[in-house]
Amino acid sequence: MIWARTLAYITGNVDQELLLTNEYLAAENRVLRAQIKGRLLLSDAEKATLAEIAHRLGRKALEELAAVGKPETLLAWYRKLIANKFDGSKFRKSWGRPRVDEETERLVVQMAKENSGWAMTGSWAPWPTWVSGSRIRL
Repeated sequence: MIWARTLAYITGNVDQELLLTNEYLAAENRVLRAQIKGRLLLSDAEKATLAEIAHRLGRKALEELAAVGKPETLLAWYRKLIANKFDGSKFRKSWGRPRVDEETERLVVQMAKENSGWAMTGSWAPWPTWVSGSRIRL
């Protein structure tokens, strides 16, 4: 039973220290907020950090603490952060035909310049049918 009493004593001290730390930070926040005039310009990384913490704190706690912006603004930053994280843009394919490799493009352009009288289409064309004028820009 002595370990239970020791554990309660230690956690009580830690809780007391955390409460004092929070009280100090809140007072410091009030002092700094009084000195700030106008808007703060935050980077995207700073907004992301504040948004994650704001989401964990919740709207009610933010109403008392938030100095950078309104609680709605901070939570909107979080929603935008999550929306950007899961927008799926990394997995989207590009539109249109796939590009021809550079060597093939260079050869076709060279042949077209050397033989300006050749037709671009038809079975007698000097290049494969999958190489078209829309794929190669002269």
